[in-house]
Amino acid sequence: MARARRLRREMSLPEVLLWQQLRRQQRQLRFRRQHPIGPYAADFFCAERKLVIEVDGEAHGRGDRPGRDAVRDRFMEENGYRVLRIGAVAILRDMDAVTTAIRAYAATPLHHSPAASGPPPRSGEE
Repeated sequence: MARARRLRREMSLPEVLLWQQLRRQQRQLRFRRQHPIGPYAADFFCAERKLVIEVDGEAHGRGDRPGRDAVRDRFMEENGYRVLRIGAVAILRDMDAVTTAIRAYAATPLHHSPAASGPPPRSGEE
């Protein structure tokens, strides 16, 4: 919890800008910032959709960071969360496109029903 509070105070510019935008749209989806999930703190979290948004700056492409991010994403997904990674540059360049992408991703169902994705059941298999 203390780590999450510290991270909320030390947000990067793209995180601050995205948080401002997400707060304006709280009527549609409610997000928390730097929300603890297991050993991690999600940059942004929507409990209703079990959606984690991670803002990736330049450092996420260097050193062992891509591997650590993959482990983190796997942990989230294995625990029922969906992860959407957004580049910090994308936030700075086109916030409208980013928020549109977030809304579209949040609108997709968490699990697809087999009936919707496969052929109809044969007689007697309903």
